[in-house]
Amino acid sequence: MPELPEVEVVRRGLHAHVLGATIESVQVLHPRAVRRHEPGPRDLALQITGQTVAAVQRRGKYLWLVLRPADLALVVHLGMSGQMLVQPPTVPDEKHLRIRAVLDNGADLRFVDQRTFGGWTLAPLVEVDGDRLPLTVAHIARDPMDSRFDAAAVVKVLRRKHTEIKRALLDQTVVSGIGNIYADEALWRARIHGNRVTDALSAPKLRAALDAAREVMGEALAQGGTSFDALYVNVNGESGYFERSLNVYGQENMPCDRCSAPIRREKFMNRSSYSCPKCQPRPRTAPG
Repeated sequence: MPELPEVEVVRRGLHAHVLGATIESVQVLHPRAVRRHEPGPRDLALQITGQTVAAVQRRGKYLWLVLRPADLALVVHLGMSGQMLVQPPTVPDEKHLRIRAVLDNGADLRFVDQRTFGGWTLAPLVEVDGDRLPLTVAHIARDPMDSRFDAAAVVKVLRRKHTEIKRALLDQTVVSGIGNIYADEALWRARIHGNRVTDALSAPKLRAALDAAREVMGEALAQGGTSFDALYVNVNGESGYFERSLNVYGQENMPCDRCSAPIRREKFMNRSSYSCPKCQPRPRTAPG
């Protein structure tokens, strides 16, 4: 699933190309793309036709379009391979095109999804801590790049937990936007092994991990995000370049940029974790 920088790249592209546009018609070409919308494809198409995109917003990895006058959120789940493309109508349909919305500005807004794990759904907007969020996103915490992110409060939450620091960073109800790639990169920068337990780490160490996550995601955003294949692209179909700057993720057996020790790969939560055995020593005991 794309992480915060990749989703923010898409959000910015949509803001530039579809803000203020009115949806003239909608075609749902694959029912799985709207499976989260229980009333079905026809209902979603009818509800968003004639609506204007009043805002394009994000929290963590979650993206939505605010539609007016209905005052609804069109929540976009990118899943593993979802793409939101803005195309001239003359461009041939993509092989895995799932939804097409024709806009009054002369463009198509297309949802392309090879693996069909993503999709669109509608949700009411609710007030949460001074923000209006889709009901389905209301439980998601602020992310480190949010202007109202309270790192000190998150550190206090982490110190009350007894869990691995990487697992905590991946918990979107604690801090959002961080996935497997940027958790590994942040922990490398903070010199913390992902299996270190949060209540055994000092407040400065936990703050260093959060600061590192903000820094690395900011750098990734500046480079258009991380693209390992053609499945993650921005709204113009272009890939990001931050994979060239990764220090540990996907770098098994490559020398650490700090100490030259070979980067190791370990299993973690049915995925892989990457770390430096010298800069990030394993904890002596597993969390109990």
